[in-house]
Amino acid sequence: MMELVSFTQEDFDVFAIESLESRMNEIRKKIQPKFRTIGTEISKDLSPLLGANSLPVHIAQHLRRTKNPPQDTWCAIGGDNRGYKKYPHFQLGLYQSHLFIWLAFIDNPQFEKEMAQSFIDNDATIQALPADYVISYDHTMEGVLPIDESEWSKGLVRWRDSKKGEFLVGRQLSATDPIFKDAQALHIFVLETYHSLVPIYKQAFQAYPSE
Repeated sequence: MMELVSFTQEDFDVFAIESLESRMNEIRKKIQPKFRTIGTEISKDLSPLLGANSLPVHIAQHLRRTKNPPQDTWCAIGGDNRGYKKYPHFQLGLYQSHLFIWLAFIDNPQFEKEMAQSFIDNDATIQALPADYVISYDHTMEGVLPIDESEWSKGLVRWRDSKKGEFLVGRQLSATDPIFKDAQALHIFVLETYHSLVPIYKQAFQAYPSE
């Protein structure tokens, strides 16, 4: 039977811990096991929709940090067994203030110019998203833009033309949202979000140059 888990205020409060070692200990103890469980269920759900045998689940380890504790943490669903940043991938993660549910194109994925151009030429998949979706052009920044105010055409051009350009689209939930008290409702919300992003994911891969 599928195990459903949710996040609690204690999980979000981890990001108030000041020291790197203590914060990372709590991330490993409280949050990462939930990422493993939720990520596995997301992978099982999305793999058939994407024609994949399986989608790897990668959990951020923050190994390069030596001083400043992470402001957020996440798991990524997609890519290959070696990593995910080269590819469009799904992200689920926490800041102290909210949960984010992204389809992400970050850190110069392969064929990003072709993918960006595909969305510039045909943004119908983005336009079709509901008004409560948001966009970010920098995964290291907490701020986002409502999809109806984001001027995504300019953002997509920047993503195509700038080495620092990125593109993330999805939804967020405030840490105080009552949905976290109902693991099943949260699970449904997350999967519905990712299902609505599948056409964008597929469009991105169709932009890959043919061999």
